[in-house]
Amino acid sequence: MKNIVEIRENDLLKPPKIGEIIEGAVIGLGRSSIYIDLGPVGAGIIYGKEFFDAKTVLKNVKIGNKLLLKVVDFENEDGYVELSAAQAGREINWEKLQTKKELEETIKVKIMGANKGGLLVEAENIQGFLPVSQLSPKNYPRVEGADKSKILDKLQKLVGEELEVKIITMDAAKEILILSEKATETQKIKELIKKYKVGDVVEGEVTGIVDFGIFIKIIPDNLEGLIHISELDWQLIDDPSSIVEIGGKVQAKIIEIADGTRISLSLKALKKDPWENIDKKYKKGDLLEGKVTKFNPFGAFVEVSPKIQGLVHISEFGTRTKMEQHLKIGKKYQFQISQIEPQEHRMTLKLVVK
Repeated sequence: MKNIVEIRENDLLKPPKIGEIIEGAVIGLGRSSIYIDLGPVGAGIIYGKEFFDAKTVLKNVKIGNKLLLKVVDFENEDGYVELSAAQAGREINWEKLQTKKELEETIKVKIMGANKGGLLVEAENIQGFLPVSQLSPKNYPRVEGADKSKILDKLQKLVGEELEVKIITMDAAKEILILSEKATETQKIKELIKKYKVGDVVEGEVTGIVDFGIFIKIIPDNLEGLIHISELDWQLIDDPSSIVEIGGKVQAKIIEIADGTRISLSLKALKKDPWENIDKKYKKGDLLEGKVTKFNPFGAFVEVSPKIQGLVHISEFGTRTKMEQHLKIGKKYQFQISQIEPQEHRMTLKLVVK
C-alpha cells in the first residue's frame, strides 16, 4: 500500500513521519497498552484513547503478531513512538475503497439501516449512503402515490442484506461515501450527462437528505446530483432538512461534472451573493454589533447582518473554555473587524472588551 513505510536497517536516517503507516510486531501486552517492535526505529506503544478506540480489533492480538499502525507521535515523554491501530485501519480501508473506485470494481456492502432517502450501508467498516434513485430496478421501491412511509417500509426490508454496488462519490476527508447499485448503467449515465454542462440551471426532485447535503433527481433524465451543505445557502446551514423536504422540487445550478458520471449542484449560486459590494459597507477597523450563532474548533461564528457571518478565532481567547466564558450563543456583543476579504467571503472579528 502506497502510504506504508517499511523499516529496514538502511532507513535509520529516514525514520517514519507522523501520519505515516508502518508495520511492527507485538512484543508486549499490558492491561491497556500494547508494545510494538519497530526495528531500528525503536519501540512503539498503543495506549490511552488509541488503545480503547481499537479495543475490539486488538482483543485477540498475541505476542509476535504483526500490525499495520499509524504514527501519532514520533517520540513521547517516555521515549516510545505513539501508534494508532484505529486510525491506520480506517486510512487503509479508505485506500482500499479508493482503489476499487479507480478500477471501477463492484463491491459488496451490508445494509445497516434505511431512511426515506435511501439505505445506510457499510463497506470495509466505512459507513456509506445508497440513495433510493441509485437502486437497481429490482430493489427500487415502487409505491402507489409515492407514499413516503410505504417507501420507507420497503427499504427497511432490505436491512441486513448484502448488495453489489459501485462507488460513485467518495471523499475520505469529509467522510463521504456514495454508492450506486445501478453499476451496469454507468455508460448510459455518461451518455445522458453529455447533454449537460457546468453553468446549466436544472430542475430536480429531492430524493435524499443527509448530514452533508441533499440529493436530487434531475428532471427529465433521472440523473442523480448532489448539493453539498455548503452550497445550500450563503448563510451557515446546520440541518439540510430545514431548507428542503423529500419530494420537493428545486432549481439548481450545475457547478461541477466529475469523471463524466457525477454532478455537483448549487442552490446558493442562484441566489444573490450577500457579500457583493460588502466592502462599501464594512472595512477593516470598523466597530459593529453581532450575534454569536455557533461555536466550532476554530472559534465562534458571529452574524453581523442577514446571511453575513464573521469568525472570532479561538486564539483571541486561548482555549474554548475561555471563549465560552466570554461569549454565549444567541447573545449580541460589540466586535471590531480585524480582516475582511469579500471575494473569499471571509470576515475576521475581535471582541471589544469594555
